Amino acid sequence: MPTPQTRRRRRAAFTIAEVLVVVVIIAVLATLIAPKLWSRIGTARHGVATQNVAEIEKAIDMFVTDYGRLPEALDELVHRPADIDEADWTPPSLKAKNLTDPWGRPYLYRAPGEHGPFDLYSLGADGQDGGEKDNADITNWE
Repeated sequence: MPTPQTRRRRRAAFTIAEVLVVVVIIAVLATLIAPKLWSRIGTARHGVATQNVAEIEKAIDMFVTDYGRLPEALDELVHRPADIDEADWTPPSLKAKNLTDPWGRPYLYRAPGEHGPFDLYSLGADGQDGGEKDNADITNWE
């Protein structure tokens, strides 16, 4: 005959059916929530890229003010160009990692630009010209 302690131990455990119900509920919630989270991540990356383009644009403007010319490449915003004396070199406000977009590709820079003195842009999530939403290009001219 089972003692009261044995009955309590048996009741303290979950049955397989209870565990399966919880797993199914979690799976349903995950399938409803996951697409919304993934779209938010894409929107956040696009926002970060927009902010980075503005930050790099300011660094280019400071470079022009300090040295009287546009940088030949974005790398000159981080590393001292050969034509600038070390005594005249102002430490950069950017780091090398700031020159890469949220999708892991370097920002594109063209001087002289087609839309102004220089063009600075990222091709968005798809890495191709044009696109909409997360795939849209992020530029300094629009």
